[in-house]
Amino acid sequence: MSYARWLQLGSFRVSTTVTTSWLIIAVLAIVSYFLTRNLKKVPTSKVQIFLEYAVITLKNLVTSTMGEKAVKQMPNMVPYIGSLFVFFVCSNLIGLLGFRSPTTDLDTTLAFSLITVFLIYYGGIKDKGLSYLKGFLDPIPLMLPMNIVSEVARPISLSFRPFGNILGGAVIMSLIYQFLGWLSTLVPGVTIPFAQLAIPVPLHLYFDLFAGVLQSFIFVMLTMVFVSNATD
Repeated sequence: MSYARWLQLGSFRVSTTVTTSWLIIAVLAIVSYFLTRNLKKVPTSKVQIFLEYAVITLKNLVTSTMGEKAVKQMPNMVPYIGSLFVFFVCSNLIGLLGFRSPTTDLDTTLAFSLITVFLIYYGGIKDKGLSYLKGFLDPIPLMLPMNIVSEVARPISLSFRPFGNILGGAVIMSLIYQFLGWLSTLVPGVTIPFAQLAIPVPLHLYFDLFAGVLQSFIFVMLTMVFVSNATD
């Protein structure tokens, strides 16, 4: 499995990370439109019942993690966390369809990490005012440099965790496919890389499905915890 990092459109070059992200956003927008175009005040379809159950479950998760105070101060956190989780999961799983996962590019995970950092400061300043920034001087002013380093390390650790796990899985699967392709050539008269057909399936279940969903869940949970801590 090999991926081109760039899509050439004449003299204009677009990163495959960007084009794949556009594709995911477009598909999610279309699916969302068809799922929500006929909603009623009293649900009568199984689709609407499922959607309402999913939204209520999401709201309960965000509220139990962040607390009612944080959710009241930042009500948009519920749709943001839901959208972030769905996009992250789709980005991690799209590699199963032969596309290059956007989360194998550090730019993607770093961008979401910076949004998380923005929400932390937004929530903290909204709750405590500019006095929130005095936390950099705790417990004593001499800790200012260490506190700044800690704040800089936060988006770095947030972005490298999903990036490293998803990229590592993609690299491992690429090496396995190359090895299985070479192994298939050892059988005389066989031109089809038969070893690549079934053997990688359980590995995909772990590296793409399990690890992809897990890393998405960890990222949104850390986002909620960090933002809620800033509003305490």
